[in-house]
Amino acid sequence: MLPLYLWTAVFVVSLFVLIKSSGYFTDSAEKIGLYLGIPPFIVGVTIVAVGTSLPELVSSVVAVLSGSSEIVAGNVVGSNITNIFLIVGVSAVAGKKFRIDYELIHVDLPLFVGSAFLLAATVWDGRFTLPEAMLSLAGFVFYTLYVTSVEKKPAGEGVKKAGDAGQGALDRKTLALLVGSAFFIYLGARYTVESIIRLSELLHMGTEIIAASAVALGTSLPELMVSIAAAKSGRPEMAIGNVLGSNIFNAFAVMGISALFGTLIIPQSILSFALPLMVAGTLLYLFITQDRQITQWEGWMLILFYVFFIGRILNLF
Repeated sequence: MLPLYLWTAVFVVSLFVLIKSSGYFTDSAEKIGLYLGIPPFIVGVTIVAVGTSLPELVSSVVAVLSGSSEIVAGNVVGSNITNIFLIVGVSAVAGKKFRIDYELIHVDLPLFVGSAFLLAATVWDGRFTLPEAMLSLAGFVFYTLYVTSVEKKPAGEGVKKAGDAGQGALDRKTLALLVGSAFFIYLGARYTVESIIRLSELLHMGTEIIAASAVALGTSLPELMVSIAAAKSGRPEMAIGNVLGSNIFNAFAVMGISALFGTLIIPQSILSFALPLMVAGTLLYLFITQDRQITQWEGWMLILFYVFFIGRILNLF
């Protein structure tokens, strides 16, 4: 039992280091971007958006390099399911009832649905190859070009105030924090993947199962806190946009970049249950948002689906 407790502790600590380091890296990269005169809106939709999915991306790349590419599919599909069912569900319950703005419904939502279907189509044969990775990355480039071309608000609205953008001196602390956090991101990702492999051996469980449940939940906790706060403060578009952007990034960029380092193997457990549930959740999300609002009761329904997902994937029922 001692090895099990030891590797569980390593998993928890390394995942915590990975998430915290990603937060520090994003903050310092954002400051550097503003100092260099990059428009605040562009900083918000690129650096900040990518930063929220940095733990999934780095851990997935490390998994491929470690010869455990099946972790990537579990990580991506599990994270997307967690975003749809848990984060949106809890946000809807916390916000009681919130409305969704026009642009999210008519532009972001179709891209969100399209990314899910493209992911399902490309992995259905159990492999995710380099040509499919290039196709996914093309989708990510298309999405990035879209979000950087739709600024309709004054610069700085929706992101940190940038009155000092391009002004003042960039202190050494910010640069040191960027470099230091990048190192700890790698360290956290390396030991997160190593602990997943060890725990899967000790528990006689597939690595993709741990990635789809524990890792997906752990890496989604910061987004969950942000979304709850946004919903409670009457900013549902931030909570919804957070989920849509994260899922699109996971499907396009995390899968695409990871596959640049080797063909990804998609386990049968993901293909037979988690992937169909993710697609079903995407369609359910599309259906319940057609009236441009998500009610508290719909939020509870989404949470029940997440409980079902965790229980089924861990063979609890």
